Amino acid sequence: MKMTTLRMAAVVTAAMVVGAGSASAQLNDTETWASHLSNTYRVVPNVTYGVANNRENKVDLYLPRGVDGPTPVLMYIHGGGWVGGSKESSVLRLLPWLEKGWAVVNVQYRLGAVSLAPAAVEDCLCALRWVIRNAEEYDIDPDRIVVTGNSAGGHLALTTGMIPASAGLDRQCPGNEELSVAAIINWYGITDVADLLDGPNMKTYAVTWMGSLPNRLAIADRVSPLTYVRAGLPPVLSIHGDADPTVPYQHGVRLHAELAKFSVANELHTVPDGRHGGFNREQTVAIFETIDRFLTKHGLAGDASRSTSGE
Repeated sequence: MKMTTLRMAAVVTAAMVVGAGSASAQLNDTETWASHLSNTYRVVPNVTYGVANNRENKVDLYLPRGVDGPTPVLMYIHGGGWVGGSKESSVLRLLPWLEKGWAVVNVQYRLGAVSLAPAAVEDCLCALRWVIRNAEEYDIDPDRIVVTGNSAGGHLALTTGMIPASAGLDRQCPGNEELSVAAIINWYGITDVADLLDGPNMKTYAVTWMGSLPNRLAIADRVSPLTYVRAGLPPVLSIHGDADPTVPYQHGVRLHAELAKFSVANELHTVPDGRHGGFNREQTVAIFETIDRFLTKHGLAGDASRSTSGE
């Protein structure tokens, strides 16, 4: 019998925040589910979705076995201020979605040391087009793509789901498929990049991502989600702690207000006294309750039916 997503969320929190020793009781609760994980999913690692700067950008695929019909897919983008992090370091964040029976695409992109802005934004748009182009091969539903990420990954989830073709940031992506997602789940992502380059909210990671580009303010505007707010966007759920020292809480507040002006379905889940992630068990369970309601509201709660073939 599978656990609920909320219990899995609690397990992830225990593993990531409390530590392995304190989490042993909760981890024991997952033993049966985890022991069958390899039978439930197949993993296709390091598939190249594009080449930029003579560097192959890759994704890891987590694909449910024994399903009848295309599955919804989560496209996950890691954080790290656009200058750090990796897809491999974020695997635990995928567990609630694997428990749901979703496919997951875990995305790598060029960090600042390889290429400055807007490279990461371009890469994630190319990853989305790759997912859409290869949906049939991997038995995933291109009409049920949810993009998500944490911190800089939250920013990239927003840009991936919001940037129109007219912005020209997908010109290096193979193919011509229209880019679209069903929903965006933004975990404390940056929404106004220029706000972090100078003044009281200046952050070293943002300055590093822009480097000494002479047109850095223009580029910052070009890669800011607030630039692309308009009617007709997919539903957006933002999760943000109101005591976040790394990405100002007002970034989430401003995005929520701007989306509402254009009647875009969106929610802001505020974590009281929450900082930059590292939420406790109670906060995490509340977040995943909100996520489940959000998905249900927008017709994205279900997974593909599993066959009875014994897989």
